[in-house]
Amino acid sequence: MTGYNRITQVFQSAHEIGFDDTSKIVLMSDCHRGTGSWADSFADNSNLYYAALSKYNKEKFTYIEIGDGDELWENKEISHIVSAYKSIFELLDKFHTDNRLYMLYGNHDIIKKSAFPGKKSRRNLTESGISIPFLLSDIRFHEGLILKHRKTQDKIFLIHGHQVDLLNGPLWKLNRFLVRYLWRPLELIGVNDPTSVSKNNLRKLKTERKLMQWSERNRLMLIAGHTHRYVFPSPGQTPYFNDGCCVYRSYITCIELHEGKISLVKWSLKTKSDGTLYVGRDILFGPVSLSEYMNNKNISVDLSAQTSS
Repeated sequence: MTGYNRITQVFQSAHEIGFDDTSKIVLMSDCHRGTGSWADSFADNSNLYYAALSKYNKEKFTYIEIGDGDELWENKEISHIVSAYKSIFELLDKFHTDNRLYMLYGNHDIIKKSAFPGKKSRRNLTESGISIPFLLSDIRFHEGLILKHRKTQDKIFLIHGHQVDLLNGPLWKLNRFLVRYLWRPLELIGVNDPTSVSKNNLRKLKTERKLMQWSERNRLMLIAGHTHRYVFPSPGQTPYFNDGCCVYRSYITCIELHEGKISLVKWSLKTKSDGTLYVGRDILFGPVSLSEYMNNKNISVDLSAQTSS
């Protein structure tokens, strides 16, 4: 099965969520929450993430995580991750309790697919089968989601994006083995993993092209993660968006849907005139009316969309 067909299959079975111009939704991905060790790429930005998430919770946003929330290739047990970031999981649980939390799995946390089948029972996530206390009881992890506008019936497809990549899709177990036992030790001495889409520009570009082609052929807005490179097209370009990631150096990015508009947002540490530090929000692109993308049928593949490097 080709990457294109895999995305189509996910779309056809995806759960639909209704929304309208009054909805407030924030999309994040690729947090790669680890164990808090020096090798944890999320650790440096964990306070930024917590501050941003607290703000969104206070403002009653719905939080949708588009995959790779937890780093479960380098780490075998989620209990260690929960222990390192208990306050974050408690905050996520507040979204969940208020029915404002949806989570997709990516390639790095794909084991959530079998650990949380969506049944009404408390499940614990571990490779070894040992029972682990876990917040977010009865949470369901999705491979894809569809946001469907209640008035216009227009759809926005959410997917992590690893499905178009053979190594990170069908061969994820092999790639996880290589990452865990080969590339991770080598990266500690400065050797980059050539199989990583986020660290290999050629693989990144190929992944983006495939996702854009699916969006263009199906005339649908598509929002993904996986590549760690944000993408925000202009109206008339292929409506493929990417929310970036939470492991940039000193900042995180996300996509907001608010008042019928879409924006790409950056959260980072800032300094006031008196030297006081605070976590601030900047709009990198947008806001642009969603109708500019939903109603435009004359789109074509264009790799000149505004992206991060």
